[in-house]
Amino acid sequence: MTVNANQKVLKKVLGIGLSAVMGMSLLAGCSSNGNADTASNGGTATNGGSKERVTLKVEIFDRGNSPAPYTITNNYLSNMIQERFGDPNNIDVQFVPVQRSEEVTKLNVLMASNTDVPDIVFTYDSSVFYRYAQQGGLTDVGALIDEYGPTLKTFLGEDTLAFGQLEGQQMAIPGKRAITGRYSSYIRQDWLDKLGLPVPTTTDELYTTLKAFKEKDPGGNGGKNIPMGMALAPAQFETLIYSFIKPIKGDLTYGQRYELPLHDGFKDAMQFLNKLYNEGLISKDFSLDEDKTQLAKDVQNGNIGYWSEDVDNIFYADGTLDNLYKNVEGSKLTAVDVLTNANEGNKHIKSRYASNGMYIMIPKSSKRAVEAIKYLDWMASDNNLIDIYSGVEGENYDLVDGIPVVKAEVSKEFADRLFNAGDTAIISNGKNIGDQATNEKAWISGFPERNQEMLKQSIDIANTDTVGPIVFGKPIEAESKYGTTLNDKLAVIIVKTAMAKPEQFDAVYEQEIKDFMSLGGTQLKEELEAALKDL
Repeated sequence: MTVNANQKVLKKVLGIGLSAVMGMSLLAGCSSNGNADTASNGGTATNGGSKERVTLKVEIFDRGNSPAPYTITNNYLSNMIQERFGDPNNIDVQFVPVQRSEEVTKLNVLMASNTDVPDIVFTYDSSVFYRYAQQGGLTDVGALIDEYGPTLKTFLGEDTLAFGQLEGQQMAIPGKRAITGRYSSYIRQDWLDKLGLPVPTTTDELYTTLKAFKEKDPGGNGGKNIPMGMALAPAQFETLIYSFIKPIKGDLTYGQRYELPLHDGFKDAMQFLNKLYNEGLISKDFSLDEDKTQLAKDVQNGNIGYWSEDVDNIFYADGTLDNLYKNVEGSKLTAVDVLTNANEGNKHIKSRYASNGMYIMIPKSSKRAVEAIKYLDWMASDNNLIDIYSGVEGENYDLVDGIPVVKAEVSKEFADRLFNAGDTAIISNGKNIGDQATNEKAWISGFPERNQEMLKQSIDIANTDTVGPIVFGKPIEAESKYGTTLNDKLAVIIVKTAMAKPEQFDAVYEQEIKDFMSLGGTQLKEELEAALKDL
């Protein structure tokens, strides 16, 4: 898109008031309703031989963060999409806002209405997707993708498309995840240096190091000293658990977090956590810190010697790493891959994300299935995905070796145009511009230069010895039926077994697992094992 074209789009946004936009939407909605019988191949021919203009309704997450003068339905990207895709195809693209915090609830209401449901909807929840598909509420898009979405099909690839298949039918279009690395770990290098200790490389070496951190207090923190940071959050407990469990099949395992107790080695993980807690080596009140707020404060104040975290979480500008270095003179972090799994040849086993992002669906009631696929195919074509995610070359980013690198200094006007970029580029979870290595380079370039080298090391660790989810190709009924309850129970198991007195651990563990199985764990285990045999 040229600068003049960009100015045209911006002028279009700024020149239309909210009331006018709402009026246009209402008119478009009336037109769409009036054309309810038009064919889904793009509209019926008029007397003049041209196709009728139709409306394509697309769900969009509303996070309540639209910067003035934009709204979630009238902004730089919505107008760019209309100009580039809608107008050339005689389609009015109408975005339908859904509050992110009420995503599933609102989607259920829309799906039940038939008439108000958008032509393109989506969810991150696989159980929601399976439920809609089983109830006959979704369009089988397999043949449509073959005919109208060749670029989309190539972009996603067979592995990603498989996540949207049910009983051999393509009932959803999974978004493609740009980066699958998930977790890394960090240690205070200045603490190691002060004690003359090497960087630990195994679980046993880590335990020895944590003991030294507690006994010798290299940070001089006194009662605030925390050898290992812990929170009741996946980035902390999941990294520890994966270093003990045995994957179900090669480098694959069950995909839901609450299925961890069904693995061999889970008890060993809980016993090790119990040992760390009773010896005062982890955050004492970790059970109260589900959102990691206290963990972040303790890291930034220099109280923690070692912890695990989401691969990118500490590297943002004025974030955890920057604040640690600002608050604690001489502090230094090193990214480490420490926890080793004895069940897997002492590899550094950790979970990875599936290759899919959200589940994009076309309701059965939609008359615009073809237009919907054409829209997603357009998004995957040419430079469109990069322009949605990255904005305008020279204004939002510079192209360096084929990678869009975010400019260090971007005006508020240019930055605001991308406020909803991630929620608009629904076929891509993250910046997909090539293979994963290229995507990682692009991702790293968006962080402060001072933090990029350690982030690269963190990503390398996150990609080492990973285990991904099994794709069964059919719903696991017990997941949708018992998932919420079992997920809550997993947190209870972690907390109660960690805090049990060592001599009481076995009794507490056995009781908690018995409760887990009675709450649906037994049915879940039986169904998963049966599904494995069918693979």
